[in-house]
Amino acid sequence: MNGAFDEIRGFSGPDAVRPEFEALTRWLTETPASELARRQQAAETMFRQLGITFAVYGEEEAAERIIPFDIVPRILTSREWKRLSAGLTQRVSALNAFLSDIYGKREILKSGLIPEQLILGNPQFRPEIVGSRPPHDVWAHICGIDLVRTGPDDFWVLEDNARTPSGVSYMLENREAMIRLCPELFQMFPVQPVDSYTDLLHETLKSVAPIGSGSDPVCVILTPGHYNSAYYEHSFLADTIGIELVEAADLEVDDDKVWMRTITGRVQVNVIYRRIDDDFLDPLVFRADSMLGVPGLISAYRAGNITIVNAPGTGISDDKAIYSYMPEIVRFYSGQDAILPNVQTFRCREADALAYTLDNLDKLVVKLVDGSGGYGMLVGPTASSTEIEKFRAALIAEPHRYISQPTLALSTVPTMTEKGVAPRHVDFRPYVLSQPDGVKLVPGGLTRVALREGSLVVNSSQGGGTKDSFILFDTGSGD
Repeated sequence: MNGAFDEIRGFSGPDAVRPEFEALTRWLTETPASELARRQQAAETMFRQLGITFAVYGEEEAAERIIPFDIVPRILTSREWKRLSAGLTQRVSALNAFLSDIYGKREILKSGLIPEQLILGNPQFRPEIVGSRPPHDVWAHICGIDLVRTGPDDFWVLEDNARTPSGVSYMLENREAMIRLCPELFQMFPVQPVDSYTDLLHETLKSVAPIGSGSDPVCVILTPGHYNSAYYEHSFLADTIGIELVEAADLEVDDDKVWMRTITGRVQVNVIYRRIDDDFLDPLVFRADSMLGVPGLISAYRAGNITIVNAPGTGISDDKAIYSYMPEIVRFYSGQDAILPNVQTFRCREADALAYTLDNLDKLVVKLVDGSGGYGMLVGPTASSTEIEKFRAALIAEPHRYISQPTLALSTVPTMTEKGVAPRHVDFRPYVLSQPDGVKLVPGGLTRVALREGSLVVNSSQGGGTKDSFILFDTGSGD
């Protein structure tokens, strides 16, 4: 597919198989197509019964959809995971140091490494919390780092998600589906488990509770409600961890402390895992019209009586213009080069980058610096002339709102299609948790797959699906 690296066959063509994946190709060859189709249908039925859906905004009908799931797993060796783990740990540690710095001493701005206006003038920078410190100085407790692959050892960071990263419930449910529907694969491959994620998440929430919260701090998940696109995940995590799922009306602030209303009286809350954006957290500080937030929450946060996960203000690290400086940010705070490189990025706020982007719109991917979910994006090679000209006008009008990147030949993996098993492009989102004593990962992540032939857009809202990600144990065979 367009010269892309195939994770099973490498660059060698349809008849070649990388030795560590011979068992998978045998399974695909020896399992009748009708049986693969039956299992695929069974997975869809299972997800429908569980209610694993996502909402598509802007559509009057079919607003709730089942995210497509593919039963052919994506496999990463222990050697590959070891490198990814080291790179993710380094990157998220640098992100936390960066957030602590820009809301504190601003040493990186004093160094001149990043333009001051890019931080202080950024819509996601929250001056309201400058000088406030989250308990234990952990800012981005939960990060989803989007990775793409272009070769055997070529992994690139595509995006950082440190605001309210979603999708981990799909990682966990995908594994459950695979264990039930394709148990033989777990006999063929030494797959590392991912079911410890919810325990690790609960451990993370409790570890960052304010000092004095006791040995069993009260943690809750704050959801905007069942109309939110990720509501299934909110309820899934609360139920699996065994903590309360609350909405704003369930909470109140009194004497700079957060209380949860229950049928037996008020209970003080120590940690809020919020699944709403900063703008809606507290109508007394951010958007006054917010019905989703808790009045006085930021006052309680400033007083050190509540931990908000992720901390207010972390959204600035999702900005794609900030992303373009991540190699420098990693070097500034760690003294080392980034293990996982960025995709080459052109900041359209800069005249030379804008000129290059305008001259090459048909070859580049152009993104809003604050965009997400595959929206507000131009994929030049597959865009119509009308779409290209629309983006050209938008770039000229507001160049600071955009970055551009070369179109990468994302790796492909075998995927079930209506015409049988065929290669499709994928990305990978591992979930990285930060505790006071360091960064923690489970050996897994969410593989998103572009189900349309030739498509590079993997977002579920844009027609993408998901598949299980097998991270293999190190068996001493040289993986």
